[in-house]
Amino acid sequence: MTTITISGTPGSGKSTVATLLKDQLDLPYIYSGMIFRSLAEEHNMSLAEFGSYCEKNPDIDKEIDEKQVEILKRGNVILEGRLAGWLAYKNNIAACKVMIDADVDIRAKRIVKREEGSVEERKKEMLNREESEIKRYKTYYNIDLKDISIYDLTIDSSEKTAEEITELILQFLDH
Repeated sequence: MTTITISGTPGSGKSTVATLLKDQLDLPYIYSGMIFRSLAEEHNMSLAEFGSYCEKNPDIDKEIDEKQVEILKRGNVILEGRLAGWLAYKNNIAACKVMIDADVDIRAKRIVKREEGSVEERKKEMLNREESEIKRYKTYYNIDLKDISIYDLTIDSSEKTAEEITELILQFLDH
């Protein structure tokens, strides 16, 4: 059984890598961020506004996280999400836990490519979102998102292509 979690910072390349892995391994791929984004849309809020809203309404995060744990328990899946690795770790679920990160300016430029806007504007939104997530997950689960010690593989995507990162993960899985 192959269960992989892909966690990381906004703009680090998580989604692209997870999609490439899905194609290579022929596993279902679930992106928890889409659940969050669709809920933000339903509430007519930006991601930043919805993140702030979630700080005051923890039931939303907890519902999303419970769904992720159910998915991980079933196994044979690639689950991408900010907390995916931590949820596997905290619930003793066997999974290859991958963390992807990159330089903050590189991440902001990638987000602009995907969503338009200015680099400074996207960087500010990204950092506010990260700060909101750090606060919420510390409060809800006593998880320190900056602690990467629980991951099996950590990758800096600043100077790597998605294909190179995918190959690193595949090589790790083969060991």
